[in-house]
Amino acid sequence: MSDAPWVTWLGDDFTGSAAVMEVLQFAGLPSVLFTDIPPPDLAARFAGCRGIGIATTARSHDPAWMARNLPPLLDWLDGLGAPILHYKICSTFDSAPDSGSIGAAIEIGLRTRPARAVPLLTAAPQMRRYQAFGHLFAGTLDGVFRLDRHPVMSRHPVTPMSESDLLRHLAAQTDLPSALIDLEGLADPQAALRSALATGARILSIDSMDAVSEAAAGRLIWENRADLGFVAGSQGVEYALVRHWQDSGAIPRVDAPGAAARAGRIAAVSGSVSPTTARQLDWAGRNGFALLPFDARAVTGSDADMAAEERRLTGAAIAAAAAGQSPLVHSASGEGPQVEAYRAALARGGMDPATANRRIGEALGRILDATLRETGIRRAVISGGDTSGHGMRQLGLSALVAVAPTIPGAALCQAFGNGPHDGLEIALKGGQMGSEDYFGWVRDGGGTRRKP
Repeated sequence: MSDAPWVTWLGDDFTGSAAVMEVLQFAGLPSVLFTDIPPPDLAARFAGCRGIGIATTARSHDPAWMARNLPPLLDWLDGLGAPILHYKICSTFDSAPDSGSIGAAIEIGLRTRPARAVPLLTAAPQMRRYQAFGHLFAGTLDGVFRLDRHPVMSRHPVTPMSESDLLRHLAAQTDLPSALIDLEGLADPQAALRSALATGARILSIDSMDAVSEAAAGRLIWENRADLGFVAGSQGVEYALVRHWQDSGAIPRVDAPGAAARAGRIAAVSGSVSPTTARQLDWAGRNGFALLPFDARAVTGSDADMAAEERRLTGAAIAAAAAGQSPLVHSASGEGPQVEAYRAALARGGMDPATANRRIGEALGRILDATLRETGIRRAVISGGDTSGHGMRQLGLSALVAVAPTIPGAALCQAFGNGPHDGLEIALKGGQMGSEDYFGWVRDGGGTRRKP
């Protein structure tokens, strides 16, 4: 292998982008996630990384925004010379024709990295995301559900999933022909690939359920990288590649890193309405965190209304930290009265949900920024995929490196930037992810837990 990175990726949200970096970093492959094309001096700090990514907020934008904003980022990543250029999507396939279109992203990516076909690997068994015969399943604290029956994704306010067959869902976003390489096909992946390509397929959805099928998917992508060099999928792509590299002896198996030191206090913000996050907030409130509700209705008011709500919560967070608690500002606790009041305010004010969600994420980021500056707290959590992207930008951070595991996909990271938060330890967590004590786990420094 050359000194070029092995994988580069462009993520459609911040939490998933960080998850890719975590998979590679914890497999012993030094990796970094940037928040934009880095200036030369910052890029030089991470010379020699095997994985290099850039995070975006594409998941919450329409195809016109993607067409304007993604090509320069893809071109920069392509120029690094990695054999695999990966467009990272959510492991629950969050997408719609007018919001976070995966089909539009694939079409855009093919203009930068032409490929005979694009592997689409969405499942990640380590994340309890499974694909069988084209249908995606996702785990929650209450079990595993087919995506169109998932308690969150089937009712998602922006990208509801009424179809678990991913190629059927994708057909509304692109006219590119597609084919499925299913679990039976993975028994002889090269034959399955030849058959799929013979039909003229340009998108190849690949099943993955367990270590065997995951390794077969990784081998299929890597051994055919000359023809399949542009890939779409979740961090399942990197899990599959790592498993193949380990099985083939290209890299050794390494132990996961240990925990970081325990922090007396952390600061956290949450913009998620997921029932998983609601349980995590409930646990946090009983275990040393000060729960501080953010009135999301403020985003529909004037700038003065928003500023007043931010000042109120910043003051409350600083006071909580002074009392020895960990402040946790949240816009909702599951689907309850807060959410209903917020939606009613949106309807009255005529503001579209995407704009409102962006304003909430930015406000939470400013609250976190001010709280960290005033308290000296050096560890933080942002909960919510879209919230993480909008919030991170308010902190002036430019790069992340994973340092300690928690659940797969939500590691504790060290952040880098030119401002006061350089060196901050931060975890980015998707709304549906994590154990009930996740916030406490990060406060304790993360670290691998043995399964019972």
